[in-house]
Amino acid sequence: MRVRADDDPKVEPRMPDTHFTRASRRAAVSAPDTKPSHRRLAGITAIAVVLGAALIAAVLQAPAAIAAWSAPSDAEMRKSAEVAQDAGIALTNAHALNNVVTASGLELEAASTSVEFADLKVEAKALADIEDLTADELAALTARAARETRAVVADTDELQDALTEAREAEAARIAAEKKRIAAEEARKAAEEAARIEAEKKAAAAALAAANSVEGAKATARDLASSRYGWGEGEFSCLSSLWQKESGWNYQAYNASSGATGIPQALPGSKMATAGADWRTNAATQIAWGLDYIQRAYGSPCSAWGHSQAVNWY
Repeated sequence: MRVRADDDPKVEPRMPDTHFTRASRRAAVSAPDTKPSHRRLAGITAIAVVLGAALIAAVLQAPAAIAAWSAPSDAEMRKSAEVAQDAGIALTNAHALNNVVTASGLELEAASTSVEFADLKVEAKALADIEDLTADELAALTARAARETRAVVADTDELQDALTEAREAEAARIAAEKKRIAAEEARKAAEEAARIEAEKKAAAAALAAANSVEGAKATARDLASSRYGWGEGEFSCLSSLWQKESGWNYQAYNASSGATGIPQALPGSKMATAGADWRTNAATQIAWGLDYIQRAYGSPCSAWGHSQAVNWY
């Protein structure tokens, strides 16, 4: 007995045989795939599309990124080295000049008496380590260092000019002081020379006066009284005695005997005990003669008496 398909639930309805028809192929292509494996494949495909787009964008942006992070060129490195060298020289000069200014102790006509180089020191230190810098970073650092170097050099030049002016002013002041001191010393020397000359003239005049007959008598009167206590009586005898011997002439000289001077010392060199100027000074001769009379005769009158008796004393 034939059983109908729709009467038996266990028997599937038979599909029309369409495997080899155009309609069946179109249906297969257009029919949705509801199997899990098909859904996973679709997801992977979508991710691939997104990643591909990102990769394309990265490739398109790569030149800009590479340019931004490019390494410095040889020319840029050389320029950086030159700036670093200039910075080092500028720092050395500024530091040395600051020390010189401090040691000089001079008052400078300048806005600042020292060169500030702290900022340049920082930039110079940064230039010493540029291994990981990009071209742009190195260019910026080099420019800053060059700018600070120029500033320090300008300040150093200004301070050097101020120091030079201060030194010149100090040299001029010292020269003027030396000139003033020299003029003062010359004035004092001239005054001293004039004083000495005046004293010499006065002494010469006094000596000339003392060496005259009247001057010699006045000296003898004074010494006889002050040293020996001899009064006018004794001086009268003395005056007569030496008038006879020399005429009170300090230059008197007896060629036959060698007796010399007012007291007619024999020899004349004996009078050196009274003074080295015995040849030219009547007072020295008188001092020796009075001492001789006191030692030999005790008084001028005794000496005069002896002279009158024997014609010498």
